[in-house]
Amino acid sequence: MLKAGIEKRELGMTILPGSGARMLFWSPHASSAGVEIREKGFFPLEKRDYGYWEANLTGVESGDRYMVVIDGERKIPDPASLSQPDGVHRESQVIDTASFRTGEREWKGISPADLIIYELHAGTFSPEGNFNGIINKLEYLGELGINAIELMPVARFPGDRNWGYDGVYPFAVQDSYGGPGELARLVSACHDKGIAVILDVVYNHLGPEGNYLSVAGPYFTDKYSTPWGSAVNFDDAWSNGVRRYFIENALMWLRDFNVDGLRLDAVHAIRDFGAYHFLEEMAHSVGKLNIQTGKNHFLIAESDLNDNRFITPSGEGGIGLDAQWCDEFHHALHARLTGESNGYYTDFGDTARLADAYNNAYVYNGKYSPYRKRIFGSSTQDIPGSRFVICTQNHDQVGNRMLGERLSSLVDFESLKLAAGAMFFSPYVPMLFMGEEYGEQAPFLYFTSHGDKDLIEAVREGRKKEFSDFLGDREPPDPHSEKTFNRSKLTWDYGDDEKKKKLLDYYKRLISIKKEHPALKPGNRECVKAVEACDGMALILDIESPGSRTGSALSGPETGKAAIKYDNCGVTAIMNFSENIIRLPFAEGPASGCSVLIYSAHISWGGPVNEFASLTGNDGMIAMEPRSILVLSDPRV
Repeated sequence: MLKAGIEKRELGMTILPGSGARMLFWSPHASSAGVEIREKGFFPLEKRDYGYWEANLTGVESGDRYMVVIDGERKIPDPASLSQPDGVHRESQVIDTASFRTGEREWKGISPADLIIYELHAGTFSPEGNFNGIINKLEYLGELGINAIELMPVARFPGDRNWGYDGVYPFAVQDSYGGPGELARLVSACHDKGIAVILDVVYNHLGPEGNYLSVAGPYFTDKYSTPWGSAVNFDDAWSNGVRRYFIENALMWLRDFNVDGLRLDAVHAIRDFGAYHFLEEMAHSVGKLNIQTGKNHFLIAESDLNDNRFITPSGEGGIGLDAQWCDEFHHALHARLTGESNGYYTDFGDTARLADAYNNAYVYNGKYSPYRKRIFGSSTQDIPGSRFVICTQNHDQVGNRMLGERLSSLVDFESLKLAAGAMFFSPYVPMLFMGEEYGEQAPFLYFTSHGDKDLIEAVREGRKKEFSDFLGDREPPDPHSEKTFNRSKLTWDYGDDEKKKKLLDYYKRLISIKKEHPALKPGNRECVKAVEACDGMALILDIESPGSRTGSALSGPETGKAAIKYDNCGVTAIMNFSENIIRLPFAEGPASGCSVLIYSAHISWGGPVNEFASLTGNDGMIAMEPRSILVLSDPRV
């Protein structure tokens, strides 16, 4: 009973074939345990090895409400509950997941290397604010061209408004979004449209309100401290039961709900110094599930350690996760576009750091970080670009600002197009944040709906303290106010705004190019080279089709003096980050040696240029508009 079952969920209440249910509950310090089922009475559980309690319960049906009873007196909801319809403090509900797996045999999934991800929050993405609202937008997402949605956490949290990182029932689906059945319906509808589903899960902490895990057993340890208090117990006494709990949770989402991949929140806060890291065990379990099902499930980590071990195969000494968020690409691009230099942005800001992000994924890959005042990070040599997910915006980088400003509120229209091009022509997996494709102006703010008055006030004061250096005579938006939540909803107002319509069309074109052009598929970063040009005002990105290198698009080795010269080189992206027109030497005009793949300053995308011929003059120089990206392609490749 120490390891999670691959074939079926075992923890909690599971409906048995025919009739009745089986209950498996972990509470190693309990002297007795049982289940109290509404209108059906009390059922004792029998003690098993390693702290488990178990029994087959006759007469139990899907929909029944129940509580776990510890030591004959303490009643708590089931830690492995699949549904909490009456809130985080009330009874759990029996759910039969067997129906969720029907009709999914043909869907095998999408390789991480082919993903174009769209991150969204179920409560603010659509007018309905639930899973059905997402289903109603799948046609739109399909036309946009994305092939994967990433759901912010949907595990049950207190109230009906939350980012999801305050979840306290990892196995239960948030009822205000529609509950477990509606989540399964959303996943099936996505697969029908050729769209994969990635679910954000939180295994480094649980929220404070409604968290009864410590009553059930030693789920937490004081060996380590975290920003949320005691750490989840992954390597202390009784940790095998905790590890099994979370691994079984991961397998449930992938196997029972047919989710394609998991985004693992803040893995740097998962403290495990044992010989067999919890995440490595999880990766092995998912690998076994893939063999059993023939599907392509994957794990994506969020980490701020720049540690290549997370995405190095276990056979090569790593943990074996499939990919990770690479925030330093965002930081380098954001700081270069906005000029912001506070906090961790002090480590970024110039074009050289952005070139490092293209060439190395980690900007700090074993070199000195002025912000951290120490050498930071590890090498990414030989790690393919398909293991890095990048973005220009995400829920953290927008929502953790005091006023939740999106990039569209911080830079001008031309800069938005430049940012999008910079992302899509990278050698990495692109991820959009909901609404960015049309320049959504509504903020994405931090919001909660706790029921504990002291906790509500503590969160308010915490936000004030966090932004004390920026407040002046202002206060951050009240997280508990429903108005804050409503302000964070997408407006979907692009239909009446010409620039927003142009931006949406531009995103569609970028996605189409990314998917269709072989040189742009995330993979071997040796095919990509980024250098500064025009004394740091511009960056040139040379992208070659795998196996086709016969020359370079870049001539002139000195930084700031790069020129454009074609020799069967694939794709070249030139980015002008300055406020002025820049001019670069160009050996061959677009009409002769190469073709214009896309130019953000063209009138087609709401820019000032109406003829591609204006790009080059008689002097052989190429002129680029301020804050623009020009992408050239060799038609022979």
